[in-house]
Amino acid sequence: MGGAVTLAVAAMWALVSWLLAHWWVLIVLAAVGAVTVAGWVHRRRQQQAWDHTRQQALRYGLPQLDALHHRDFEYAIRDLMRRDGCTDARQIGGAGDNGADVLATDPLGRAWVIQVKHRRDGDRGSPVGTPDLQRVNGTARQLYGADVVLVVTNGRFSTRCPPLAQQLHMHLADRRTLATWASGGRPLWELLPKIPPPRKGR
Repeated sequence: MGGAVTLAVAAMWALVSWLLAHWWVLIVLAAVGAVTVAGWVHRRRQQQAWDHTRQQALRYGLPQLDALHHRDFEYAIRDLMRRDGCTDARQIGGAGDNGADVLATDPLGRAWVIQVKHRRDGDRGSPVGTPDLQRVNGTARQLYGADVVLVVTNGRFSTRCPPLAQQLHMHLADRRTLATWASGGRPLWELLPKIPPPRKGR
């Protein structure tokens, strides 16, 4: 054990002595490292700029949205929120999501909890019913601290949903609202009525 330590110390001393005698090697290595880091930073910034440009130009037509798998539809809603300035928007739908499929914070600091309901047949499919509203309403504010609770669908809502949503202070985005939002440049909060103001301190 002692011999190994002595050998290691000797090797380290030899390396230090060699570097001191060949100090220019350190300069070359530092220069190479600086160029590598600068190149990585430049590529990273270019990618971020491209992602921002792509998101700003993001548009969907209803046929595109109808054709998506339900999970891809959740990602599309996430991407539309990001397009509108919700940089932290993320898809969380799946097992144990507690009724939430997308979480986001808008530029005014409001926390959004969104349940996404996809219908492959669009408004010809079965309507979204009140149990879907009740499910997300039961967890959105308590678990996620939501300021805005939203259910969005490429289909339609049953006739009982709008009055229940009003009672529960929730918001609904049906096929018509989705079409305007996805194909245009206006953020969703400009298309929905009675969006609450940001909480104090946000």
